Order: sequence, then structure tokens, then C-alpha cells
Amino acid sequence: MHTKKIVIGITGASGSIYAKLLLEKLLDIGTPQDNIAVIFTDCGKLVFGYELGEEAISDIAVKRFDNSSFFAPCASGSSDYECMIIIPCTMGMLGRIANGVANDLISRTADVMLKERRKLILVTRETPLSLIHLRNMTTVTEAGGIICPANPSYYSHPKSIEQLAETVVNRALQLAGFKVDSYRWEGK
Repeated sequence: MHTKKIVIGITGASGSIYAKLLLEKLLDIGTPQDNIAVIFTDCGKLVFGYELGEEAISDIAVKRFDNSSFFAPCASGSSDYECMIIIPCTMGMLGRIANGVANDLISRTADVMLKERRKLILVTRETPLSLIHLRNMTTVTEAGGIICPANPSYYSHPKSIEQLAETVVNRALQLAGFKVDSYRWEGK
């Protein structure tokens, strides 16, 4: 049973499968539904529905907060949320976080994670990267955040798109401090 409280931000970058698998994995490893909060950007909802089907959004059986609300518990440093994963994370959201622009609940919660020295993991989805993107990644890293690009690993010989995407999800959860069973490279 994992009692850690976590916020999941879902933005409009392609790669909704990562968010879906992450939520499923959190529940599979025994994280209570009440310990998981989800925040979608408007574009995140559209992309999630487009990539996974409209019903996939209603299938999310955890707490959801509106991205325009600043009254959600995770908007305050006094909340007991211990970590946040933004998956997938757009370069626009990265830029707002890097520059302290907390104009919605996702960016405000990320700001709280950084100021309170809690775990913030951004699973970025963009290629190629501009110098602006790289500098924003550096700024977030220097502030204590973790950039975890959605670069799947192949050495585990995944047999499906879901298994391939799960390599990214497992890495993000491990970075957040969750114990998950996953392939570990042992070398030759």
C-alpha cells in the first residue's frame, strides 16, 4: 500500500497514453484513490479524448480538480500532497513553471512543489528542442524539479505500445519515490 499523496497534471502534449498508464499503475500498486488528484488543462482533455477516446476521461476514478480553481488543496503549501508529475508536459507549461507564472492550478501546484522542496517531475513531450526549451529545463532543474523526457527504453524488449510507454511511466513513478516492479538493466 502506497500512502503517498500525488498530483497528476495532464497537459495538451501528445502522449496521453503515459497519463492513462500512470494512473492505472498508481492504483495497481495500491495507492488509495483519495491520495491521487488529477488536473487536466483544457487542451489536455481534448488531446486525451482524441488519442484514447472520450470515454477514457470519464473512466478516471480519482479526485479531479478544475484547472481554473485555486481553491483546490494542492494550490497551497500547507496541503499534504508530497509530489507532482505532469505527464505529458507541454513546452508552454514548462515555460510557465520555469518563469514562475502560476496562472492556473497545474502551474500553481508545480510552483508549490518547488517552493516547498517537494518532488516535481515533468514528463516532457517535444522534439526537437529549442534553446528556449533547454533553458527552461535548466531553470526547473536548478529550482529542484526533475525533467524526465518521455523517452521509452527498448532494452526490456517491449511487445506492445503499452509496454513501451510503461517504461517511461515506471521511471517517472520511481523518481517520485514509488516502488514499482520494472525491468532493470543488469549489463552483460
